[in-house]
Amino acid sequence: MIELIEAESKVAAQIGIPGDPKVFTLSEAQALLPLVRGITETAYQSLALVSAQLDEMLVCDPRRGELSRKYETLVRRWIAKMERLGLTSNGLWRIDFDTGEGYLSWRFPELRIAYFRDYQGDFSRRQPLAEVIEQTAPDWA
Repeated sequence: MIELIEAESKVAAQIGIPGDPKVFTLSEAQALLPLVRGITETAYQSLALVSAQLDEMLVCDPRRGELSRKYETLVRRWIAKMERLGLTSNGLWRIDFDTGEGYLSWRFPELRIAYFRDYQGDFSRRQPLAEVIEQTAPDWA
């Protein structure tokens, strides 16, 4: 379970058990986003380097196996970090904050949480967050 602690306008996330579900309010998700964005940006940059190396290699290069494993490890580490924060990843660099009614949806490099999607809706069917709040006035907003 994650708890956000505010101290002198700084927010710290208390990390919980991986896979332990967390239900977020919009303000909790917004407070956690800078940490999520920082972790994601670091992983993105690391993965970009490995991906560039893989792209430059021939398919038969014996070093590809090691680099492919490194690529997979970086992705798995990023997913594990997101899960420890109580978040769900529905694709590479895509994060869902569960609200109990659906997901606040974010993907790197978006600057803010600006979308919502239903539990049944896939990522391509995200709705603008402002519209959802205006139409449904959810408790989590």
